[in-house]
Amino acid sequence: MRILEKGKLLVASHNEGKIKEMIDLLGPFGFEVVSAAQLGLPEPDETGSTFEENAYIKAFAAAKATGLVALSDDSGLCVDALGGNPGVYTANWAELPDGKRDFAHGMQKVEAALQERGANAPHDRSGRFVSVICLAWPDGEANYYRGEVEGELVWPPRGSAGFGFDPVFKPQGFDVTFGEMTAQQKHGWKPGDDEALSHRARAFQRFANDCLDAG
Repeated sequence: MRILEKGKLLVASHNEGKIKEMIDLLGPFGFEVVSAAQLGLPEPDETGSTFEENAYIKAFAAAKATGLVALSDDSGLCVDALGGNPGVYTANWAELPDGKRDFAHGMQKVEAALQERGANAPHDRSGRFVSVICLAWPDGEANYYRGEVEGELVWPPRGSAGFGFDPVFKPQGFDVTFGEMTAQQKHGWKPGDDEALSHRARAFQRFANDCLDAG
Protein backbone atom coordinates (compact mmCIF):
# COMPACT_ATOMS: atom_id res chain seq x y z
CA MET A 1 0.00 0.00 0.00
CA ARG A 2 1.40 3.37 -1.04
CA ILE A 3 1.87 5.71 1.93
CA LEU A 4 -0.07 8.98 1.94
CA GLU A 5 2.26 11.59 3.34
CA LYS A 6 0.96 14.45 5.47
CA GLY A 7 0.91 17.84 3.79
CA LYS A 8 -1.27 19.42 1.12
CA LEU A 9 -4.20 17.30 -0.06
CA LEU A 10 -6.44 18.33 -2.93
CA VAL A 11 -10.18 17.67 -2.75
CA ALA A 12 -11.14 17.29 -6.41
CA SER A 13 -14.59 18.86 -6.30
CA HIS A 14 -16.50 22.02 -7.16
CA ASN A 15 -19.53 20.99 -5.07
CA GLU A 16 -19.59 23.20 -1.96
CA GLY A 17 -21.52 20.63 0.08
CA LYS A 18 -19.08 17.82 -0.71
CA ILE A 19 -16.07 20.04 -0.09
CA LYS A 20 -17.37 21.03 3.33
CA GLU A 21 -18.05 17.41 4.32
CA MET A 22 -14.60 16.30 3.18
CA ILE A 23 -12.91 19.15 5.05
CA ASP A 24 -14.88 18.19 8.19
CA LEU A 25 -13.83 14.55 7.84
CA LEU A 26 -10.18 15.37 7.13
CA GLY A 27 -10.01 17.80 10.06
CA PRO A 28 -8.54 15.41 12.68
CA PHE A 29 -5.70 14.27 10.39
CA GLY A 30 -3.64 17.42 9.97
CA PHE A 31 -3.73 17.90 6.20
CA GLU A 32 -3.64 21.27 4.47
CA VAL A 33 -6.79 20.88 2.40
CA VAL A 34 -7.41 22.77 -0.83
CA SER A 35 -10.19 22.21 -3.36
CA ALA A 36 -10.32 22.15 -7.12
CA ALA A 37 -12.78 25.03 -6.91
CA GLN A 38 -10.33 27.13 -4.88
CA LEU A 39 -7.58 26.53 -7.44
CA GLY A 40 -9.85 27.36 -10.37
CA LEU A 41 -9.40 23.97 -12.01
CA PRO A 42 -11.85 23.09 -14.78
CA GLU A 43 -14.47 20.44 -14.09
CA PRO A 44 -13.71 17.36 -16.20
CA ASP A 45 -16.49 15.65 -18.12
CA GLU A 46 -17.73 12.70 -16.07
CA THR A 47 -18.00 10.17 -18.87
CA GLY A 48 -17.80 7.00 -16.76
CA SER A 49 -20.61 4.51 -16.30
CA THR A 50 -19.67 3.63 -12.70
CA PHE A 51 -19.01 5.62 -9.54
CA GLU A 52 -15.43 4.32 -9.58
CA GLU A 53 -14.78 5.55 -13.11
CA ASN A 54 -16.16 9.03 -12.47
CA ALA A 55 -14.34 9.35 -9.15
CA TYR A 56 -11.08 8.49 -10.92
CA ILE A 57 -11.70 10.97 -13.73
CA LYS A 58 -12.06 13.79 -11.21
CA ALA A 59 -9.23 12.79 -8.91
CA PHE A 60 -6.66 12.05 -11.60
CA ALA A 61 -7.45 15.20 -13.61
CA ALA A 62 -6.84 17.32 -10.51
CA ALA A 63 -3.72 15.40 -9.47
CA LYS A 64 -2.21 15.59 -12.97
CA ALA A 65 -2.94 19.32 -13.26
CA THR A 66 -1.40 20.25 -9.90
CA GLY A 67 1.13 17.57 -8.99
CA LEU A 68 -0.74 17.04 -5.71
CA VAL A 69 -2.33 13.88 -4.37
CA ALA A 70 -6.07 14.29 -4.92
CA LEU A 71 -9.13 12.88 -3.20
CA SER A 72 -12.48 12.82 -4.99
CA ASP A 73 -15.95 11.50 -4.38
CA ASP A 74 -18.54 10.32 -6.87
CA SER A 75 -21.88 9.58 -5.35
CA GLY A 76 -25.52 9.14 -6.15
CA LEU A 77 -28.96 7.95 -5.18
CA CYS A 78 -29.94 4.45 -6.32
CA VAL A 79 -33.69 3.72 -6.11
CA ASP A 80 -34.75 0.08 -6.33
CA ALA A 81 -38.13 0.74 -7.97
CA LEU A 82 -36.34 2.74 -10.68
CA GLY A 83 -33.91 -0.05 -11.51
CA GLY A 84 -31.09 1.63 -9.59
CA ASN A 85 -31.59 5.02 -11.22
CA PRO A 86 -30.68 7.81 -11.08
CA GLY A 87 -27.41 6.22 -9.83
CA VAL A 88 -24.28 7.65 -11.45
CA TYR A 89 -26.53 10.13 -13.28
CA THR A 90 -28.03 11.60 -10.10
CA ALA A 91 -26.73 15.11 -10.76
CA ASN A 92 -28.03 14.94 -14.35
CA TRP A 93 -31.55 14.36 -13.06
CA ALA A 94 -31.33 17.78 -11.42
CA GLU A 95 -30.32 19.58 -14.62
CA LEU A 96 -32.57 22.24 -16.13
CA PRO A 97 -32.77 23.02 -19.87
CA ASP A 98 -30.20 25.81 -19.40
CA GLY A 99 -27.69 23.34 -17.93
CA LYS A 100 -27.95 24.61 -14.36
CA ARG A 101 -28.74 22.19 -11.55
CA ASP A 102 -31.83 22.51 -9.38
CA PHE A 103 -32.10 19.68 -6.88
CA ALA A 104 -35.71 20.55 -6.05
CA HIS A 105 -36.39 19.77 -9.71
CA GLY A 106 -34.34 16.58 -9.39
CA MET A 107 -36.27 15.40 -6.34
CA GLN A 108 -39.56 16.09 -8.12
CA LYS A 109 -38.36 14.08 -11.13
CA VAL A 110 -37.51 11.08 -8.92
CA GLU A 111 -40.89 11.33 -7.18
CA ALA A 112 -42.75 11.53 -10.50
CA ALA A 113 -40.94 8.38 -11.68
CA LEU A 114 -41.90 6.58 -8.47
CA GLN A 115 -45.54 7.65 -8.84
CA GLU A 116 -45.58 6.37 -12.43
CA ARG A 117 -44.64 2.96 -11.04
CA GLY A 118 -47.20 3.11 -8.23
CA ALA A 119 -44.44 3.08 -5.61
CA ASN A 120 -46.34 4.60 -2.71
CA ALA A 121 -45.83 2.21 0.21
CA PRO A 122 -42.58 2.54 2.18
CA HIS A 123 -41.42 -0.96 1.19
CA ASP A 124 -41.75 0.05 -2.49
CA ARG A 125 -39.58 3.13 -2.01
CA SER A 126 -36.32 1.58 -0.86
CA GLY A 127 -32.97 2.79 -2.06
CA ARG A 128 -29.49 3.73 -1.03
CA PHE A 129 -26.96 6.49 -1.28
CA VAL A 130 -23.62 5.30 -2.67
CA SER A 131 -20.27 7.06 -2.45
CA VAL A 132 -16.96 6.03 -3.94
CA ILE A 133 -13.87 7.94 -2.82
CA CYS A 134 -10.84 7.82 -5.09
CA LEU A 135 -7.35 8.73 -3.92
CA ALA A 136 -5.16 9.44 -6.94
CA TRP A 137 -1.50 10.31 -7.41
CA PRO A 138 -0.17 12.40 -10.32
CA ASP A 139 1.36 9.27 -11.90
CA GLY A 140 -2.10 7.69 -12.21
CA GLU A 141 -2.03 5.23 -9.32
CA ALA A 142 -5.31 5.16 -7.43
CA ASN A 143 -7.14 3.54 -4.51
CA TYR A 144 -10.92 3.26 -4.13
CA TYR A 145 -13.19 3.19 -1.08
CA ARG A 146 -16.94 2.56 -1.26
CA GLY A 147 -19.63 3.44 1.26
CA GLU A 148 -23.40 2.80 1.13
CA VAL A 149 -26.34 3.62 3.36
CA GLU A 150 -29.76 2.01 2.96
CA GLY A 151 -33.01 3.91 3.41
CA GLU A 152 -36.30 4.92 1.85
CA LEU A 153 -37.53 7.81 -0.26
CA VAL A 154 -40.04 10.15 1.39
CA TRP A 155 -42.32 12.81 -0.05
CA PRO A 156 -42.64 15.74 0.32
CA PRO A 157 -39.00 16.74 0.98
CA ARG A 158 -38.18 17.32 4.63
CA GLY A 159 -35.51 19.61 6.03
CA SER A 160 -33.24 22.29 4.63
CA ALA A 161 -29.88 20.99 5.86
CA GLY A 162 -27.45 19.01 3.75
CA PHE A 163 -27.56 19.31 -0.04
CA GLY A 164 -28.63 17.50 -3.17
CA PHE A 165 -31.28 14.83 -2.59
CA ASP A 166 -30.82 14.77 1.22
CA PRO A 167 -34.37 16.05 2.01
CA VAL A 168 -36.06 12.99 0.44
CA PHE A 169 -33.80 10.29 1.89
CA LYS A 170 -34.58 8.76 5.28
CA PRO A 171 -31.77 6.41 6.34
CA GLN A 172 -32.70 3.02 7.75
CA GLY A 173 -33.35 3.11 11.50
CA PHE A 174 -34.09 6.86 11.60
CA ASP A 175 -37.29 8.90 11.57
CA VAL A 176 -35.65 11.96 10.01
CA THR A 177 -34.15 12.61 6.59
CA PHE A 178 -30.58 13.63 5.89
CA GLY A 179 -32.06 17.07 5.22
CA GLU A 180 -33.28 17.24 8.82
CA MET A 181 -29.96 16.22 10.38
CA THR A 182 -27.13 18.40 11.53
CA ALA A 183 -23.80 17.99 9.78
CA GLN A 184 -22.48 16.17 12.85
CA GLN A 185 -25.41 13.72 12.84
CA LYS A 186 -25.15 13.04 9.13
CA HIS A 187 -21.44 12.72 8.44
CA GLY A 188 -19.63 13.35 11.69
CA TRP A 189 -16.94 10.72 12.21
CA LYS A 190 -13.51 10.62 13.80
CA PRO A 191 -11.01 7.87 14.61
CA GLY A 192 -12.31 5.58 17.33
CA ASP A 193 -15.97 6.13 16.49
CA ASP A 194 -18.27 3.29 15.47
CA GLU A 195 -19.44 3.06 11.86
CA ALA A 196 -20.26 6.42 10.30
CA LEU A 197 -23.80 7.10 9.08
CA SER A 198 -23.65 8.75 5.68
CA HIS A 199 -22.41 7.04 2.54
CA ARG A 200 -19.60 9.55 2.12
CA ALA A 201 -18.52 9.24 5.75
CA ARG A 202 -18.55 5.44 5.47
CA ALA A 203 -16.36 5.59 2.37
CA PHE A 204 -14.07 8.05 4.16
CA GLN A 205 -13.89 5.77 7.19
CA ARG A 206 -12.58 2.95 4.99
CA PHE A 207 -10.09 5.35 3.40
CA ALA A 208 -8.93 6.58 6.81
CA ASN A 209 -8.54 3.08 8.20
CA ASP A 210 -6.51 2.07 5.13
CA CYS A 211 -4.36 5.14 4.51
CA LEU A 212 -4.37 7.20 7.70
CA ASP A 213 -3.91 4.52 10.38
CA ALA A 214 -7.26 5.44 11.91
CA GLY A 215 -8.35 1.96 12.89
